[in-house]
Amino acid sequence: MNATTDTNLKVVGLLRDLSNVQSSKEKKWAYKRAADAVLDLTVSLESLRNADGTLQKIPQVGPSSGRVILEVLETGDSPTVDKAVMAHPKAKEILERRQYQLGFLSYAQVSAANEAGAAGKGVVRLEDVRTDFQMHSTWSDGTESLEQMAEGCLARGYTHCVMTDHSHGLRIARGLSMEDLRKQHQAIDRVNEQYGSRFRIIKGIEVNILPDGTLDMTEAELSELELVNAAPHAALRLTEDQTSRMLAVVTNPRVNVLGHPRGRQFGTRPGIVADWLRIFKAAAKHKVAIELDGDPSRQDVDFTMARAALDAGCVIALSSDAHRSSELRYLENAVAHARLAAAPRDRVINTWPVGRLLTWARKR
Repeated sequence: MNATTDTNLKVVGLLRDLSNVQSSKEKKWAYKRAADAVLDLTVSLESLRNADGTLQKIPQVGPSSGRVILEVLETGDSPTVDKAVMAHPKAKEILERRQYQLGFLSYAQVSAANEAGAAGKGVVRLEDVRTDFQMHSTWSDGTESLEQMAEGCLARGYTHCVMTDHSHGLRIARGLSMEDLRKQHQAIDRVNEQYGSRFRIIKGIEVNILPDGTLDMTEAELSELELVNAAPHAALRLTEDQTSRMLAVVTNPRVNVLGHPRGRQFGTRPGIVADWLRIFKAAAKHKVAIELDGDPSRQDVDFTMARAALDAGCVIALSSDAHRSSELRYLENAVAHARLAAAPRDRVINTWPVGRLLTWARKR
């Protein structure tokens, strides 16, 4: 199974470029809104073109953005955007950043990949997913309570979830002090008691990976968690190799999941440069799962790297990285990448029952 040409994503990138060269804040936001609207379409732009060559109405997409779409549909590119970019003082930087759009999927591509017959027998499906491995609540930088996030998960048919609010070293994301983390654990106990056997919140953390490969929590502090997701949030624009940094993480006995490993961002940064095959082999040896983060701007790792991780012997963890319950659907992006990588159902730990998952996590 291979990803086909993603016209929607091509247009998203061009509209973001057009937004970046605007001097007017109003126009800047208009093009950004249009890009977001195209990214979120469930159908291809090709299917929205009328027989007379005009474009069907797309909410949040005005005439100027519509012209860009039609140019791409007709020629594969947009002279309008190219002209605007080349006239901008930062043209070289904007053009270079286009390579940071590779390996992403639009929601139309996600929908196609997640269709029942779009992958081989035994490949993970949306309906196989029992849990989500990264989400945030009001205890750190999320906008909804533990109860609201749990209800959102229940509405998606999950039996459990991993609450991974940020660790204390990431102050910009209101990371939890140990005092607050222990209070959160008491709150989780109350929520779990309320739901009984219907649903369980697993006590997790998104611990921050420091530039030298150490974590911003001690081993003793991490021992209080049921599951640890370690993720990088700094030194993401360096061109130097950071293999040793990431090897230190996957060999740390307290780490269960390597979260959004590259730290890449759509059209902004490529993320960490490393010998990923070597890291995946080490992760497989030490039984650390590789996360496929479904946040639309992250999609990290993508389906090509996910295939490499599977070939190296890794198991995969899928996450939405949701900061509100409406964003739990971002896990569909992660599932699509897993399906494009032909990930077997049992190698995706979201499909495991909670008992098996916690036994696996404790063995680290």
